[in-house]
Amino acid sequence: MEYSIALNFEDGVTRFIQCRDNETVLDAAYRQRINLPMDCSDGVCGTCKGQCERGEFDLGDDYLDEALSDEEAARGQVLTCQMVPASDCVIRIAADSQRCKTGIAEYGGAVAGVETLSDDSLELSIDLDDGAALGFLPGQYVNIDIPGENEYRAYSFSSPPGADRATFLIRNVPDGRMSGYLRERAAPGDRLMLKGPLGSFYLRPVTRPILMLAGGTGLAPMLAMLSQLSEQGCEQPVHLIYGVNRDDHLVKCEALDALTEALPDFAYTTVVVDETSEHPRKGYVTHHLAAEMLNDGDVDVYLCGPPPMVDAVLAHFETLGQQPAGFYYEKFTPKRVEEAA
Repeated sequence: MEYSIALNFEDGVTRFIQCRDNETVLDAAYRQRINLPMDCSDGVCGTCKGQCERGEFDLGDDYLDEALSDEEAARGQVLTCQMVPASDCVIRIAADSQRCKTGIAEYGGAVAGVETLSDDSLELSIDLDDGAALGFLPGQYVNIDIPGENEYRAYSFSSPPGADRATFLIRNVPDGRMSGYLRERAAPGDRLMLKGPLGSFYLRPVTRPILMLAGGTGLAPMLAMLSQLSEQGCEQPVHLIYGVNRDDHLVKCEALDALTEALPDFAYTTVVVDETSEHPRKGYVTHHLAAEMLNDGDVDVYLCGPPPMVDAVLAHFETLGQQPAGFYYEKFTPKRVEEAA
């Protein structure tokens, strides 16, 4: 039996390792040439301390209180030199990936198709060389090289982890390098390189109601998260507010309808900015974000959209006088270039 362990580093890089039965995370990482911080490897110094954000494990009792206090353990902190997983886990590592002598992984794939969803958005499908090898957490993104150019762009997965075909919602920018390639030159079979996964925006363990807020192609990571929830099951209510500028910019609504069938307690609301629209809900997402949706703060909010939307939502929370128990957000722009690449 092996468990998949996601190591999230401070610089946004995520690396997945496989941990064998009765193997510590530290040993598994070293076996796979990732040098996690450590001095003693005996539970004495606390150098290898991390934060387990998801999963079951055993720490044993062979470590000193000075290395890990009971209070720290109760908050989910772990010593990777003592931690033996009993399930798949997600661990936040208090170091950057380069310090641990690792970095962004590269994966290959071929263009399966490009679909124009609206004049504002495209959907890119990539047949991965090894879908199982490209581990990521729903909500994360990769950098995709633009064929024939020494540039890349960052896009969130709209498909769930483990699929042989990865999909991405891409804003159709008139002068965009990736948009231009997809509109004018892309052909089935074109080779693409994907680098990642990256980002701290990903689905956390579901322990309370979820409110998702998406603007435009910020819908992509929400689709990945919802697909994951439909596969694993979800006992909490989930509500998505999805905002766009014009009626014809609303895309993937059939996929959302299918998810309402797969997730019995999932519902979504669409909002259109255009004042001339006949859509029943006009304006911005914040205009339709009522205080009761925050459930007196007992809610996890996931937000992905352009910077003005993120800033507006943050200000709206202040106006409502409520802050969610969990708040995870990602700002995106047409050209999101990460220094980590």
